[in-house]
Amino acid sequence: MRDGDVVVIGGGYAGVRLAKRLDATARVTLVDRKDVFFHRIASLRAGVRPEWSLTPFIPYDRLLRDGRIVVGKAVRIDTAERQVVLATGERLPYDVVVIATGADYPEPARFTGTTAEETLKTFAGHQRDVATADHVLVVGGGPSGVELSAEIRLARPDARVTLAHSGPALLHATGSERAGRKAQAWLESHDVEVRLDSFMSRGNDFGTYRDAHGGVLEADLSFWATGTTPNTLWLRLAGLGDWLNPAGHVKVDRRLRVDGWPDVFAVGDVNDATELKITPAALAQADLAAHNIRGYLQSPGRHRREPRMYRPLQRTPLIVPFGPTDGLTLLPVPGGESAVLGGRTSVLAKAKTLMTPYMRRQLGYTAT
Repeated sequence: MRDGDVVVIGGGYAGVRLAKRLDATARVTLVDRKDVFFHRIASLRAGVRPEWSLTPFIPYDRLLRDGRIVVGKAVRIDTAERQVVLATGERLPYDVVVIATGADYPEPARFTGTTAEETLKTFAGHQRDVATADHVLVVGGGPSGVELSAEIRLARPDARVTLAHSGPALLHATGSERAGRKAQAWLESHDVEVRLDSFMSRGNDFGTYRDAHGGVLEADLSFWATGTTPNTLWLRLAGLGDWLNPAGHVKVDRRLRVDGWPDVFAVGDVNDATELKITPAALAQADLAAHNIRGYLQSPGRHRREPRMYRPLQRTPLIVPFGPTDGLTLLPVPGGESAVLGGRTSVLAKAKTLMTPYMRRQLGYTAT
């Protein structure tokens, strides 16, 4: 017998993990506007290399044994009736609803449209542009900007590649100067021009860009790896803006519940957890929320699960690939400066496969 109806809004890393964790104990409905899971970790390489085009797309059809997948767009959470309202007008009743709508990423790490075919066309366009560009500009020196710059350089060794970053060092948000120096050294040794303290904006003429000092840069192709935006506009439009903080993230308590709502949870990039928005954190939040949801759904009694309190991860490795055969791994060390590990660890953990076999197994498919 199932404990209750759980509607998970969003089929990204956190939503998929949580839906799978609850499938055996609750009546789970996973709602997503996409028709397939989008393995975003592989998308930067897929946007550059044609042979990787299909890799980010994994069907949802093997994820749930007993639950169901609904392809559609949630437009409102009716807390009075305890129903999720879809754009079609369909209403999904819930005992617990989970907001896992993630964040919007700049291209090529974006799922464009609602079908894999639409995003494949976008990938193909980026691949053609990269293959023919004389000068490619990447704006943003965080993990995505560094990774994308390396992918472009390896795909186009004959092109000019520039990475412009507004901060004083690459990867500076990680707090590791050593990691930033290592990333910069790799890029510069592969003839990528790195510009620091260089806030960029589009110039007046097509193909021109200006920095904060008035300098003009010409490039025939640009990518902006300058952060993400939480996918919460639909909540604001539905009159639930008080659930959001000024940055647009859903405010949650230590049990990952929306403040004041014991039957509404939020997990992953969409919430206001303070740690770096990376996949391991999203998966850890999904596991904790699944435990707390089971406890909420069960009848009171001595065997009821005690809730777990979420603490931001302190020792989650950050892996930045430099293509498939190199990279760096940043490993926080309690009470000291983070350790920076080199290529072998990074290749084995992420760079070679971009965690594709792992995610395929999560979705019920074989690793290959």
